[in-house]
Amino acid sequence: MSEPAPLAVYVHWPYCARICPYCDFNVVRDRGRTDEQAALADAIVADLKAQAGRLGPRRLVSVFFGGGTPSLMDPEAAGRIVEAARALFPPAGPVEVTLEANPTDAEAARFSAFADAGVERLSLGVQALDDEALKFLGRNHGAAEAIRAAETARRAFPRLSIDMIYARPGQTPEAWRGELERALALGPEHVSPYQLTIEQGTAFGRAVSRGVFVPPDPDTAADLFDATQATLEAAGFEAYEVSNHARGEAARSQHNLAIWRGAEYLGVGPGAHGRVVVGGARTATRAVRRIGDYIARVAETGAGWDEAEPLSERDAAEERLMLGLRIAEGVPLVEVAALQFGPGAPGVRMLSEAGLVEIDARRIRATPRGRLVLDRVLAELIA
Repeated sequence: MSEPAPLAVYVHWPYCARICPYCDFNVVRDRGRTDEQAALADAIVADLKAQAGRLGPRRLVSVFFGGGTPSLMDPEAAGRIVEAARALFPPAGPVEVTLEANPTDAEAARFSAFADAGVERLSLGVQALDDEALKFLGRNHGAAEAIRAAETARRAFPRLSIDMIYARPGQTPEAWRGELERALALGPEHVSPYQLTIEQGTAFGRAVSRGVFVPPDPDTAADLFDATQATLEAAGFEAYEVSNHARGEAARSQHNLAIWRGAEYLGVGPGAHGRVVVGGARTATRAVRRIGDYIARVAETGAGWDEAEPLSERDAAEERLMLGLRIAEGVPLVEVAALQFGPGAPGVRMLSEAGLVEIDARRIRATPRGRLVLDRVLAELIA
C-alpha cells in the first residue's frame, strides 16, 4: 500500500490593521470585526473537515498562515486550525507551521502565544529598516519597532524569516546593501527580498498613473537585484528561489518548496487558491472571496470553494514549469512531458546557448541569469 500523497495547507486570514498601498491581495480593515473573526476561524476548521472528506488520505507537510495579517488573529484560533489539519491529514514526520506577522509591538507581544499554539516558523514583514521608506510603503511600524519584533521572534520561535522590499523610488544599490546587512544582523535564517511591483488597482498603481512617483528604471532595478544576490550570498544565504534565500538547506521554506515542486496544496479561507487532485485530475480551486459569503458557503455546503476547475494535461505542465523554474533545482522533464520539448528543441537550444537554461536528459533548470528574465524563458519554452 502506497503512502498518502503530501499536502501543504494554506490558511488565508484577510484582516489588516491598514491596507498597504502596494497590496493587491484579498484583504479588509481589521476594526470592529471580533465576532466575524471568531466565525471565520470556525468556518476554516469546518472547511478543512469537508475537504478531508473530499480528498481522502493525505500526508500533512506544512501549514502556512498568510494574508492579510495572521498575527492579528486569536492565537487560540490558530492552534485549533493547526490541530484540525494534523488530525485530518496525519503527518508522517515533522510539520512546518509558518505564520506571517507584522512587526508592531502589539503583535510581537503575542508571539509566545502563537508558539504555544504550534507555530514554529515566523515570517516577519519588516519590509524596510528606514523610517522614511516605511512611511512611503504605508507600514504601521518604524525601524526600531521592527528590530524589537525580530529580537522577540528569535526568542519565541526556532525559525525566523524576514521579508524586505527593494526597488523603491530613489533607492541606490549602496543604500540597499547597507539596509540588507542591518536586516541580516537581526539573525534570520531566511530572507525574502521582493522587488516592489506596481499592481493595477492598488493605491501605488493609481499614484504612478498620476505621476506622483516613478519606479526605478529596469537598469536600476537590475542593479538592485544584483546587489541583493551579492550581499546575501556573501553572508552565506543561498538563492534557492527567485526571491528566497536560506542559510542552508534546513532553513528553506518547506511549504513554498512543496508548491514549487508541484505538490498538492489546499487553500482555505476567503479567496484562498489551491491545487489538489480530485477524481484523478489536478484541479485549480478558489474559495469565495467575501468573508461573509465564505462563512455562509461553508455553513450551507460544508466547503468554501466557489471554483474547482480540472486542469488539462498541458495546462498542468505549463504551471509545473512556471513554478519549478523559479527554484534552483528546476523541473524533471517527465513532469512537463505534455509540452513536448527536449534538449534538441530550437527554443531550448537558443536559451541554453544564451546561458539562460541548463538541460540534460532528465531535468531542465533556469540559470541565475535565466531566473532574472523568467517571463522570457517561459514564453519561449511554452511556445
